[in-house]
Amino acid sequence: MNAPNRTRPPTSRPPDRRARDDPRQRGFVTAETAAALPAVVAVLALGLWAVSAVGLKVRAIDAANSAAIAAARGEDPHAVADAYLPDGATVAVSEDGDLARAVVTAPTRPLGPLTPALTVTATAVAPLEPGLGP
Repeated sequence: MNAPNRTRPPTSRPPDRRARDDPRQRGFVTAETAAALPAVVAVLALGLWAVSAVGLKVRAIDAANSAAIAAARGEDPHAVADAYLPDGATVAVSEDGDLARAVVTAPTRPLGPLTPALTVTATAVAPLEPGLGP
């Protein structure tokens, strides 16, 4: 004997699958990614610019510290600071009472000519060694 013929109710798909399977919806993720990609690239470039600028600031601080200590000891501050100086940087050394002050100024464009110019300045002070003061 044959089993009674039972009909199955039609299965309904969840709404999210329906939108995903709809041929009219195809390619939207690609279009959204293409629209957001320039913003992602701009944020990454800004991040690289900032990291490069911070690296330059660290080099300028090292150069200023070395120059101030060298001036306080009576050595040539420019020769000592040259190892740390970025390209195009200048060192100005002065004595204020019993202190040696060094100021390093470095102009730069961290990612080339398309980025804004930036001038990094670092200052360091060291006490003069006894017998070297005014």
